[in-house]
Amino acid sequence: MSSLGAIDLRFRTVLDRLAAAGRIDAVTRPVDQHLELAGLMKRHDGDTALLFENVKGASMSVLGNFLASPANVMAAFGGSRDDIRAAMARAISDPIPPAIVTGDIPCQQFVHTDDVELGELLPVLHHAPDDSGRFVTSGVVIVRDPETGVPNASYHRLQLLGGNRTAIKLDYGRHLRAAHERAIARGEDLPIVVCLGPDISLMYAAAFMGSQMPEHADELAAAGGIQGSPLAMAPALTSDLLVPVESEIVLEARISPTETTPEGPFAEFVGYESEDGPAPVMTVDAVTHRQDPIYLAINGAGRETVMLRKYVLETSALSALRAAVPIVSDVELTAGGLYRFHIVIQVTKRSRQHDGLQRNAVLAAFAALKDLDLAIVVDDDIDVEDHAEVEWAMATRMEASRDLIMIPGARGHEYVRVSDRGQRTKLGIDATVPFDERARFSRAPFVDVELAKGDVEMGASRRFT
Repeated sequence: MSSLGAIDLRFRTVLDRLAAAGRIDAVTRPVDQHLELAGLMKRHDGDTALLFENVKGASMSVLGNFLASPANVMAAFGGSRDDIRAAMARAISDPIPPAIVTGDIPCQQFVHTDDVELGELLPVLHHAPDDSGRFVTSGVVIVRDPETGVPNASYHRLQLLGGNRTAIKLDYGRHLRAAHERAIARGEDLPIVVCLGPDISLMYAAAFMGSQMPEHADELAAAGGIQGSPLAMAPALTSDLLVPVESEIVLEARISPTETTPEGPFAEFVGYESEDGPAPVMTVDAVTHRQDPIYLAINGAGRETVMLRKYVLETSALSALRAAVPIVSDVELTAGGLYRFHIVIQVTKRSRQHDGLQRNAVLAAFAALKDLDLAIVVDDDIDVEDHAEVEWAMATRMEASRDLIMIPGARGHEYVRVSDRGQRTKLGIDATVPFDERARFSRAPFVDVELAKGDVEMGASRRFT
């Protein structure tokens, strides 16, 4: 069992933490949900969260850039990077099944079942000018596999089609697509619930990928593991699924086994518009929400989309790398690599027998995380979170003629357009020094001195001519 204690990760509790840390800015002027709101989210991407309190034509506030920066995430968890990683590790090592609660269910205080018009009821954004319409982007979709009975939680975008109908994007290899294909074989609708603004433990559990959370794993129990206590859930109103009771908004729906519709393009996380294509049609039978709900929007081409996986993937990578190469001491997925494609690996060499293991670590990283395309390995005197330090190590310790490791034709992510349908050359950079040469490559020391309060006149003006 982890020594990390239970963490209250209910959506509104987390909002209070962000507000107390100064990580939420309220936007009070009127903002249009057509392009303008997403444009403001993009301009302030990776900074504080934005609460839009006056959205034109909407009765709900919209929250954007919620978990779009490390500072926001650490404030949300009320802990450090290591605490967050420990919580992610606990999702796999110590899952806790959900607790079924009854009585006053916050997310079911208001129920809409008749003549549901999603485009009027919810402030669904039109994100980018070339998008094909309005998209719900933050929904955690919960399903129970029709054959195995295993619950699954994952992210899938929804394109509004009018009334209570949407398209739902189901990529190949995803567990929801597998469940849908089994429902097709049975000739049945697939019941799902879409949760907007649930406990963030569920948001992170839904961000785990298949390599970390295989099809037989239960993401609802993983959410319990992340928070260190059971996720509170209640029966849905129109199906036998469960819904997180603290969600802001829940869509109770079903996916057709036969009907499809054109879906996309949409501004994807890699920064490009996705291609259009057929997608299954989803029908919403009920919309439930709490008093004065907050609509959570995630910018598809923004940092929050990839930030949700940063600590999940780092935790997975660190576990796999330490098991394969014990001298690995830390890792960092970088913002420029979309917290998915570029990794910095820190190693601690204790003897000359450790020379060469840094290159094993590069190979192990590519094996552990399929989407990685660049791995930079540095010594333990380099802070992997300080990208200037990492670049300094590359500038002073890497010799291109011998320290570049290329693996051609390896499998990556199919959305990377420079690749050949997902295949490209992966690059490792060895910016470490041989154990016996550490002294020659050590940096010049300086005396650690501080100025006392009163020694400095801040902002003082001086004349120099």
